[in-house]
Amino acid sequence: MAPAAAAPTPQMSNLSLQGNAPKGFAKRDALCAAELSVQAMWEREKAFESNPSYDSQTGAKDEKFIVTFPYPYSNGHLHLGHAFSLTKAVFRAQFERNRGKNSLFPFAFHCTGMPIQAAANKLTSEMKLYGTPPKFPEEDPKIRAQMEADLAAAAKAKADKAAATGAKAKGGKTKLVQKSGTGIVRQWNILKRMVPEDEIPQFSDPTHWLKYFPPIGVEHMKRFGSGVDWRRAFITTSMNGYYDAFIRWQFNVLREKGKVLFGKRNNVYSIVDGQVCADHDRSEGEGVGPQEYVLIKLRVLDPDHGQARHAKMEKLLTSDEGKKGVYLVPATLRPETMYGQTNCFILPTGEYGAYYIDATDEVFIMSARSARGLSCQAYDAANDVYFTKEFGKITCLETFTGDELLGLPLKAPNATYEKVYTLPLLTISMGKGTGVVTSVPSDAPDDYVALKALKDKPDFAAKYGITPDMVDPFEVVPIITIEGYGDASAVFMCEKLGITSPNEKAKLTQAKDETYLKGFTLGVMNVGPYSGKKVSEAKPLIKDEMIAAGQAHLYFEPESKVVSRTNDECVVASTDQWYLAYGEESWCSAVKKHVLDSETFNAYDATSLEKYGATLDWLKEWACTRQFGLGTFLPWDKQWVIESLSDSTIYMAYYTIAHYLQGENNLNGDESKSPENIKVEDLTDDVFNYIYRKGCSLPRGSPIPSETLTKMRDEFRYWYPMDLRVSAKDLIPNHLTMALYNHAAIWDDEPDLWPRGYYTNGHIMVDAEKMSKSKGNFLMMLETVNNYSADATRFACADAGDTLDDANFSRDTANAAIVSLSNEAAWIKEILLETDKSNLRSGDDLNFMDKVLDNETNRLVKATEDCFAGMQFREGLQKGWFEMMIAKNQYKSWCQDSGIAMHEGVVRKWIESLIILICTICPHWSETLWKDLGKEGLAVRAPWPTVSEENKLLTRQAKFLRDSLKNFRTTAGKAKKGWKTATILVAKDYPQWKIDALIWMQSMYDKDSASFPNTFMKDLKGWTSTNVSDKKKIKLTMQFVSFMKREVDDVGEMGMDIKCPFDQIAILNESLAYIKAQLNLEELNVGSVDDSDLAVPERTSQNVSPGKPVMW
Repeated sequence: MAPAAAAPTPQMSNLSLQGNAPKGFAKRDALCAAELSVQAMWEREKAFESNPSYDSQTGAKDEKFIVTFPYPYSNGHLHLGHAFSLTKAVFRAQFERNRGKNSLFPFAFHCTGMPIQAAANKLTSEMKLYGTPPKFPEEDPKIRAQMEADLAAAAKAKADKAAATGAKAKGGKTKLVQKSGTGIVRQWNILKRMVPEDEIPQFSDPTHWLKYFPPIGVEHMKRFGSGVDWRRAFITTSMNGYYDAFIRWQFNVLREKGKVLFGKRNNVYSIVDGQVCADHDRSEGEGVGPQEYVLIKLRVLDPDHGQARHAKMEKLLTSDEGKKGVYLVPATLRPETMYGQTNCFILPTGEYGAYYIDATDEVFIMSARSARGLSCQAYDAANDVYFTKEFGKITCLETFTGDELLGLPLKAPNATYEKVYTLPLLTISMGKGTGVVTSVPSDAPDDYVALKALKDKPDFAAKYGITPDMVDPFEVVPIITIEGYGDASAVFMCEKLGITSPNEKAKLTQAKDETYLKGFTLGVMNVGPYSGKKVSEAKPLIKDEMIAAGQAHLYFEPESKVVSRTNDECVVASTDQWYLAYGEESWCSAVKKHVLDSETFNAYDATSLEKYGATLDWLKEWACTRQFGLGTFLPWDKQWVIESLSDSTIYMAYYTIAHYLQGENNLNGDESKSPENIKVEDLTDDVFNYIYRKGCSLPRGSPIPSETLTKMRDEFRYWYPMDLRVSAKDLIPNHLTMALYNHAAIWDDEPDLWPRGYYTNGHIMVDAEKMSKSKGNFLMMLETVNNYSADATRFACADAGDTLDDANFSRDTANAAIVSLSNEAAWIKEILLETDKSNLRSGDDLNFMDKVLDNETNRLVKATEDCFAGMQFREGLQKGWFEMMIAKNQYKSWCQDSGIAMHEGVVRKWIESLIILICTICPHWSETLWKDLGKEGLAVRAPWPTVSEENKLLTRQAKFLRDSLKNFRTTAGKAKKGWKTATILVAKDYPQWKIDALIWMQSMYDKDSASFPNTFMKDLKGWTSTNVSDKKKIKLTMQFVSFMKREVDDVGEMGMDIKCPFDQIAILNESLAYIKAQLNLEELNVGSVDDSDLAVPERTSQNVSPGKPVMW
């Protein structure tokens, strides 16, 4: 007896279809109605609840498959990007279920970190400033007009500034057209698009987000037909005590194993937030880490040219703060090249400051942006001494325009010249480094070209107050010798590429990349105490010596711009921090060994595998805690909260027991709903150790029954290791690699429990354009399902692509899928349910096309299985739907045109195979038809079709008929007058020159690998040159062999048969009525090209060969 129907949730009730939908949407609405009915049945039947199962005879566990997906962040609704990546996991889970495996796909929702906290804080601020509901100033037309005018003025000023420096201006916003409906990004307006306005004030409490969005996410996922075991679902953070206890246990184990350490580390940091800013805390700059620079101290000497613009500098040099030294501090990656300094570059329009450095009692000239970062960094980390007395604050003594710094004399450490000058460079970016650039023209192409321009164009130099004596005496100083490039590689490369202007950015980038790489790997120092040493060896030694001598300091900044969720541009800060020791040699080696072994790990893509290797090479110590935000408190130091990338690395193991702790409809972990009545306080480390770690004893005195603990331990051991994790490619450099590290740490003595495979995909575009709210193509998951149905959406996702490249969701494909699914379902029901069975044949007597359709079904079932197993869902859709349609349609046409009824058994096999093949992608459609056909059980649990091996000869015969008809159509189409009668000419034998070529091909073919050697085409040229005497035949032989090679690739070794391995005339005669009808001919005959009665012209007969008939 079937279980009683579960009452629909409120959200599910709201998803029911309207009865007054436009007529044009009838097919879509019928699909949607069927989907809702199927989803209700799945809930009743608990279709996707998976429990451990064992062989009743041997007790061995049944083959299982667990696939997981990174839990989405719960600060809004799921969108099409989520849906696309999600399908890869959903499809694979369903495919394995149909293959007979015990398949599990669990799901959860991530709430840890800053995004929700930041959004709640922003909403609170908006209500405080503008009321509830807020009245934003931009809603007043006059104020809005003024704001837009200010934006336009700022954009113009930016363009004017760029024009003055010769730089290319980027477009600036002149309209308030950002994310929200009113223009400026307001948290209230963002929420207004997702929740009723009267409920918005509740979202000022961050915990309200955790109660509101995850349950909606569950309903949207159900409507998508995601096939999730919802008993195992949960949210993160301390709000869910069960998961909170699990994360505390994880970190206690990591600490026990020496993987969590404490100390000062340089990390990307938000001064506004007052804490490290990890990837998930960022609105811009995900994946960006700290970059180490060396600040070179160029001491400012007394100005010696009497220029009025140096008045402020002269005053600074004589001030109390400046007496100990005023320095321009360029940031460089190449301290070993300082021997070649000839000058220092400044951006004439740049804005600089003179900043007092407490640690050295000196003054540094640099940009405000870099000074802000320096104020957060350690001057002497070992002794806890920072550059400034107060963290994050630095005293600005004076401000300068770049022009006011030009023409200053400087003392440059290690330089050959006693004195150098500041010169103008218009391409300096104030958003990178300190805005000050030291110049080494021997080895830096940009420096060489800029210095040469000032020498060659004295009028240009004079425009900036630069006199000849500041430029002309300073020649290139050779410092590094590179074989093939000489001792001035920058000069060599600029001359080689013909670079004459600082504006030739592409060429300069090429020159810089080449000189820097060759300089580091092949260069040899030819000056200084390390002359004769390789640059790669000398560089760290010179850096350390300069720092020890007080000539330089370490300085860090993000590799590129990073912005926090609170809209703060981040710096790099040296802070006390708990960190995970990623990169530690033995730990990293263990993970690498696992990942790079195809027996233990499947990356499904060579490029992805390379990315894991690269990430393991660079990913080092990782700050794993924050001082505020949502999450789990560090168990031994509760002033810290574990950050979002660190509490999400082994939660796949939590899925295996979550249904004992929380159960269905209990995302937040309400203890009163625990299926086993387990209390959070009873989840001690000993309990988790027993469940998850080998050799740990049953905890004594635990209130949790030992039977329950044993069941949880056995269930973990049943499902682990995780067979597959699916994700977008952007998680390779962080989450996915960190998950490998953490599995390798927690289960260091059981590598068999580490993840077995990761599949990553590209991002999704819509109609070949990036998803964007401004373009109107930013699609939410539920919106897309409502517009196209769940199955048509999934169909279009499958067709979008499977590679690391960005995929394309085509709305036309989704619409076409609605029609295709609807029409095919109607035809299937008409044939098997509504048509009089006397109109179909039965019995064992199968004609040629019956056998062809049966064989095509066999072939495509196996091909689809191979595609799905390799995560190639687009190709699987091609095989399992489109090619199945082609096979059926050809069969249907053949039978109809031949006046022969279709064979019921053959058609039924095709239909039942199709239903299960497409169940992976369109399960609602399959389930509906499975039920309509009166099949037992559920389609989602039905076994994969059992078919015979493909008959490759029959495949070749079918291809022969298909290709022949295609060629006949082409021939008939070229005729000036429509043909009424024709003869199909067939050849049994090849001419001798083709036979010779085929025999040679057979000699080159490797039967074991079923392939030709890589040198095949080269070998062919050699063979033809010595074995084909007629030069005219050489080209023909090459063309023939190339064509036959493709034939062999399609059908195997039989493609090289000397004689056609099947009766061409019999096949054509059996299909004569079909061919006549397809070509609209009144009379059609089949004959041998050698039949003298036909008197075939030579120009026609020479085109006929075995398997390649010609219509005449």
